[in-house]
Amino acid sequence: MDNLHIFLGATVADAAARPLHWVYDPKKLNQYIKGKKEIVFLKKNKSPFYSIKTGNVSGYNDVGQVMFKTLISTKKKSEILKNFKRNIVKNFGPSSAYWRNLKLRKKYKKIKWKGPMNGPWIHQNILETIQNIKTKKSTTGGKKVNESDGYCAALPYFLFNNSEPELKRIIKSVANSKVNETYALAKLKIIDLAMKGEKKPVNTFANKYGKNRYFKAVVANIKKVLRLKKHNHIKVVKQFGKACSYPGTFMGSIHAMITSNNYKSAIIKTIKAGGCNCSRANFVGAYFAALKGINNIPKNWIKKTKPAKRILNYTAI
Repeated sequence: MDNLHIFLGATVADAAARPLHWVYDPKKLNQYIKGKKEIVFLKKNKSPFYSIKTGNVSGYNDVGQVMFKTLISTKKKSEILKNFKRNIVKNFGPSSAYWRNLKLRKKYKKIKWKGPMNGPWIHQNILETIQNIKTKKSTTGGKKVNESDGYCAALPYFLFNNSEPELKRIIKSVANSKVNETYALAKLKIIDLAMKGEKKPVNTFANKYGKNRYFKAVVANIKKVLRLKKHNHIKVVKQFGKACSYPGTFMGSIHAMITSNNYKSAIIKTIKAGGCNCSRANFVGAYFAALKGINNIPKNWIKKTKPAKRILNYTAI
């Protein structure tokens, strides 16, 4: 696989943001980061919902890690999707820490939430995917939410094979809705433009697909963000939505990308905006790695990211 530094960019960004994942209260967020020289890779977890060791990635990027492990361990191209689904069940299913915490979450619903659970958090799309794999549905992805799991699964595969029909199959295997598919493909196309040397990939995408019916809503939302380029990032993210869902997570990411000059400043900006920082960081980090190259990712951040070593072993620098 070429250009694996792009997946590395997503992975490092996710890990950097993770200790502050899902902090929606701006007062609490400001309290957590006030006076700190570095707000990335906080040693103490501040996520109000779950706690994992600093350097590990959220459930979003972990879907991508499962795809990456599948790609490097599967010899036949025709078996990638089958093996990916099997590995999703292995990583997130009944014998995993994700699944054990799912049971604990059900108990938490009956009592007052007292603090973050110790261990990872399984997302709705992946929960549905596992259930659909178990019942042998032809298309296994979740349908109840429109979040970044499909994009995260497709990103490493895109670096292996950028065939649009194949990418759609991968996206739908974990996130089976038109909204999920459309925004995931748009992200990958913008990253592709950055990778190919476009100076303003977001603008180029909007111009190229301006009359394309498939990307009509995506382009309209990009134009909304472009009109707010000079506006405060935190306020823009709040306006479009700090939560995990499309289109808000996409629009917040786009604003970070068009108002930042490099990887580091873009990720710090993403973290300061709060909410579902990890879903946005996975796109922003991949974008700047594609646009600026691996040397734009801070080396000390890479060292702090636990899955980075495996990726670097397969990265041609």
